[in-house]
Amino acid sequence: MGVTRRYFGTDGIRGKVGDYPITPDFVMKLGWAAGRVLANGSPQGKVVIGKDTRISGYMFESALEAGLAAAGMDSHLLGPMPTPGIAYLTRTLHAVAGIVISASHNPYYDNGIKFFAGDGMKLPDDIEAAIEHELDRPMQVCDSRNLGKAFRVEDARGRYIEFCKRTVPYTTNLTGLKIVIDCAHGATYHVAPNVFEELGAEVIMIGAEPDGLNINDGFGATAPKALQAQVLAHEADVGIALDGDGDRLIMIDAKGEIVDGDELLFIMARERMRNNMLRGAVVGTLMSNLGLEHALRTLGLDFRRSRVGDRYIIEMLKENNWSLGGENSGHIVCLDVTTTGDGIISALSILEAMARSGTPLNTLKSGMHKYPQALINVRLERNGVDVMGLPSVTDAVRAAEAELGDKGRVLLRPSGTEPLVRVMVEGTDTMKVKTLAQQIADAVAAAIRQAA
Repeated sequence: MGVTRRYFGTDGIRGKVGDYPITPDFVMKLGWAAGRVLANGSPQGKVVIGKDTRISGYMFESALEAGLAAAGMDSHLLGPMPTPGIAYLTRTLHAVAGIVISASHNPYYDNGIKFFAGDGMKLPDDIEAAIEHELDRPMQVCDSRNLGKAFRVEDARGRYIEFCKRTVPYTTNLTGLKIVIDCAHGATYHVAPNVFEELGAEVIMIGAEPDGLNINDGFGATAPKALQAQVLAHEADVGIALDGDGDRLIMIDAKGEIVDGDELLFIMARERMRNNMLRGAVVGTLMSNLGLEHALRTLGLDFRRSRVGDRYIIEMLKENNWSLGGENSGHIVCLDVTTTGDGIISALSILEAMARSGTPLNTLKSGMHKYPQALINVRLERNGVDVMGLPSVTDAVRAAEAELGDKGRVLLRPSGTEPLVRVMVEGTDTMKVKTLAQQIADAVAAAIRQAA
């Protein structure tokens, strides 16, 4: 930690295709730089490359392959594959690293590159820093006899499907469950149906016809209305909404109600506790609903908050040898079975509990009551304005906290990806929460205007 990075954010390098650095020339050099660092003096190492379904994935796959070959590294191409599947195959194929070409839940015109280390975990900060340092050097092609080669991994999909099924007890039987699955026209379109059908479920698919341009467009975990309608229309037991790269999960119960990441995390924690499978505290983030914290404490479970982002959840879990964490956005991390957030595996955990207990999803989530939450984004007029510590803003925050007492909380934080200040207030009274959030947002906006 504490390393200044020019290109890598909290989840790799991401941006609009064609805008630097999301360009073919930069990505080729990134592949070369990564190959130089990851080889660590060993020629002819192996890197796996997977992608989601956006059209620019073809271009960047070829660019990475060329860059890696120039550094003497072999590429093993997985084709369209969920991000957690790439992490898994990085481990089982004994690669030195895995590369994901994806912009997750973003529109098709964005793309990104992120890395997994050989153990399937996110690449350490010092390795990312070394890759950035190598990017400053002139690109040099290794001797022709040492150039890397490219191979297509033909059985990647089947390997990952079998791995997903092995994360639940072999006795798991989903026969009798009718499921609607929304793949966001993304990387899970040719994986998710097989996983659930092979365990006995009746599966209805939507968002499973990618054309390179429709990923996340009105479908998936960030746009669940289509899935809600289909669950009700088919009288299904449950709906599963995945995002474009398959690491995020939102579910829909039989009543058509959204079950978000906080509620899913609560169910999974309770089930693991009952089966003596939970290790240590449950980790959420600063944005996790206060209702989750209270519900877990009622069960006698410890709850801790990390910074926002699954990277920080994983860091806290690893540091303490804990096993379960997640975000309200639907990134659920189960370190007892895998190394990163996995929407399919998280959904399997919930469905296994439903099938084993004969309990519908809306009943399973009933042990947690979400507090009303108001979130307001205040746009910064210019980057670099720090209003967080100004007296007018801190006074507004203190006044809100005093009014809420121990029945609510206030969170004020700058966005890590946009020029925004995020104001979040939650408590037991919906109108009070909205009013207090607006008062703080107004104070922030006034402070921004004064500082501009």
